[in-house]
Amino acid sequence: MQDKRIELNKNPLVAYLGKMPEEFTKADIVKYIKENGIEQINFRYAAGDGRLKTLNFVITNEEYLDQILTMGERVDGSSLFTHMKATSSDLYILPRFATAFVDPFMQIPTLCFLCYYFDKDGNLLESSPEYILKKAEDNFTKVTGGMEFWAMGELEYYVVGEQTEDFECKPQRGYQESSPFTKYEQFRSQAINMMAQAGCIIKYAHSEVGNFTQDGKNYEQNEIEFLPVPVQQAADNLMIAKWILRTLAYEYGLNVTFAPKITVGEAGSGMHIHTRVVKGNKNMYVENGELSDVAKKVIAGIMTLAPSLTAFGNANPTSYFRLVPHQEAPTTVCWGDRNRSAMVRVPLGWTSGKNMCKAANPMESEELPDMMNKQTVEFRCPDGSANVYLLLAGLVVAATKGMQTDNWKEIADKTYMTEQTDKDSLEQLPASCDESADCLEKQRQYYEADNIFDPSLIDGIIKTLKSYNDGNLRKETENKPEEIKKLVNRFFYCG
Repeated sequence: MQDKRIELNKNPLVAYLGKMPEEFTKADIVKYIKENGIEQINFRYAAGDGRLKTLNFVITNEEYLDQILTMGERVDGSSLFTHMKATSSDLYILPRFATAFVDPFMQIPTLCFLCYYFDKDGNLLESSPEYILKKAEDNFTKVTGGMEFWAMGELEYYVVGEQTEDFECKPQRGYQESSPFTKYEQFRSQAINMMAQAGCIIKYAHSEVGNFTQDGKNYEQNEIEFLPVPVQQAADNLMIAKWILRTLAYEYGLNVTFAPKITVGEAGSGMHIHTRVVKGNKNMYVENGELSDVAKKVIAGIMTLAPSLTAFGNANPTSYFRLVPHQEAPTTVCWGDRNRSAMVRVPLGWTSGKNMCKAANPMESEELPDMMNKQTVEFRCPDGSANVYLLLAGLVVAATKGMQTDNWKEIADKTYMTEQTDKDSLEQLPASCDESADCLEKQRQYYEADNIFDPSLIDGIIKTLKSYNDGNLRKETENKPEEIKKLVNRFFYCG
């Protein structure tokens, strides 16, 4: 019986090989290349700046193809990671076959892979972002007796194009608006189709709240939301999606930015992360139709490490222009149900016990569908400045801590926010990169435990955050729009 995930899958390799990506072998890859006229291979790999880098190969014969797929190639680590010294920086990169996809932009038929880094001894590089995430993921499964940490991102971004006065959308009223009041629906639709063909698991996409004009340009905010998948795949999805959006925008003559804040008074862009813990086919976040103890333990872990998680998820000074009151962005360490200003939100779940499909469509069955597996817990701090792999690794570390914490219930109860909560009693999130670096220094032992985060990498992150010297930046730029504009331009292409 064919896997139900295969029949409608948009990834051409899945359709051709009749198997899901996690089952791809080298023989499968060679078969696809030979039988589909693939002429080139691209290795893509995440560097310290959070962006994908690329190495191009021309396939000249089958022996060379086997060599590329089996042994990879050398790269200069000191040019990719600031914490590596030029005197000992040679690294290997090898493709992960499960990430194979056909390049949607190349005129020459090209197959792409995301890669792992290896050190001179042939071991996975301890300080590389994607391996840090893998270590965190494996450790979580070990500690929890076989549970898996899943995640998915909400990727917000602004599309920038020429200003037009036709069918204007009112400022701050762009949420899920339709064309012609939104101008980039066709661009967004083509982008998510390309992402799906590249293996991304898309939930939906829509226009977002932000909509304004500035300097003769139209700024329109959009969002792409993914479906929950194992956490490393979730990171891969976000990395590929950001690359596709930027490349497609360039082809359209548009611009795209994931910057957390563009201008004062207009909606900033976040990169919210939904989490889920799975064992077998069961969502461990729900028990008897309610939020489970497992979910509350994970929340307690995130509450504990929240101040230092900002070091991975809010990685430049403009991040902290977004994390201000009254902007649907968190400023305190708390969680709540359906509350969009909480740091952690428990979204509306399908727990009513009502057959809404039958109510909307009288011809449908009376049978109640299984809706328990849809519940997630959302971390609302991060933004597009984040190194995706490190951010998700940090979240997994926080979840692992929560699962190992005896007083998890006390932490969860203390940080639960309602309308009656005295917000002054809640711990404040860092208000700058400088404060975030201090928090990471204080909590670094949790990330370095079990050999997950490399100490030299933590040192490098702290050094970078401190270098911005932004402790008083909000006050220094208050009522100085030109200074803010310079700052935004500096970090316009972050992440």
